[in-house]
Amino acid sequence: MWIGESFAGDGANAAHINVMLGPRGGPVGSAWATSLATPRVGYIPFVAVLAPNLPCKPPTLFVNKADLRGERHETLTWGAAQAGVARGVQEATAEGTLAPEASEEWCVIVAVWVDWKADDAELIYANNHRATLEAIRRAMKGAPTLRECMDAMKTPHNPYFTPKAS
Repeated sequence: MWIGESFAGDGANAAHINVMLGPRGGPVGSAWATSLATPRVGYIPFVAVLAPNLPCKPPTLFVNKADLRGERHETLTWGAAQAGVARGVQEATAEGTLAPEASEEWCVIVAVWVDWKADDAELIYANNHRATLEAIRRAMKGAPTLRECMDAMKTPHNPYFTPKAS
């Protein structure tokens, strides 16, 4: 199992992606099937597609981290964010970040944040594409390193919070 994370963009149209990928017969495959089979109100996992009737390879499950709120948010999630995720996964395959056998033997789970205040479909698409591709690249090379994490521990921060003193 490989796990990756990436944040791209800023403000309401930023993307925060978490990926988990690995063989279909392992824990990722079990999680993939379980998640698809157990949607909850506001959280509807679905297979990411490049176009109608054309899912990306390896099969990718899009899982929203923000509950769906209203038609605009649903459209941005299912439209622009999904298209960016699908392109990011397929690009990782095309560039060789994912081995050729991954397209038929692996599956991918992508947890996606679309802010309820998001309003720019093109930025959402671009940020989700970039963040998905980067999260997969990081996962496959084992990034970050333990040293990077130990160094970052000294000054933890994120786009929503920076402590005054640690």
